[in-house]
Amino acid sequence: MRVIKIALVALACACSGAGLAAQDRSTVRGTITVSGQRDLSGVAVWLQPLDRRTPAPAPSSRYTITQQNKRFAPHLLIVPTGSTVDFPNLDPFFHNVFSLFDGRRFDLGLYEAGGTRSVTFPRAGVSYIFCNIHPEMSAVVVVVDSPYFASTDRQGTFAFTQVPPGRYALRLWHDRLTAATGAVQKEIVVGAGDATLEAVALVPGDDKLSRHTNKFGLPYTPPPAGPTYK
Repeated sequence: MRVIKIALVALACACSGAGLAAQDRSTVRGTITVSGQRDLSGVAVWLQPLDRRTPAPAPSSRYTITQQNKRFAPHLLIVPTGSTVDFPNLDPFFHNVFSLFDGRRFDLGLYEAGGTRSVTFPRAGVSYIFCNIHPEMSAVVVVVDSPYFASTDRQGTFAFTQVPPGRYALRLWHDRLTAATGAVQKEIVVGAGDATLEAVALVPGDDKLSRHTNKFGLPYTPPPAGPTYK
């Protein structure tokens, strides 16, 4: 993993994160560029504290990814460690949500319209989420050990607010990066006052979500005919 040191438009400050007043914290803004793409949304961005005295991780919470019209929404969800994600089925037929990746391996089994099943994500990592019945359904849950996380908008911009001075690793993840550049990290120093990062360029690569097997590691087969599976 290549680490690039970049400077922020701010002055260095020796204060620790603990006990800082709101006016002593900064807003950190940045921009992502992806070659050949106009819609730059869907990039997960977070600040990983590097100092010994670091802010506590964001409190775990409860989030939702819905299943409707054979789609997961949102497609990208960023959550702090310890959070629980609910997967309600809003379609009038069965779904089977699963993930076989190291972020969090699980299989929620078949459940009908109106049902909800949940997963807790205890550690940082990336989980690709699929349905065992409908191969066109995919989502990603990015779990971070940090209270400072965001996803980019269509213009590729993001912002973190109330960031204490200190050293951080700016981490980025995008579902169409190649394995060689799948984890992008830059070391930054947050000082006093708001700051703007240099633009970060990402290069699109292999799309892992468009070609995947079912939960048994086999190619998908058409579901049984009838309204139960659609």
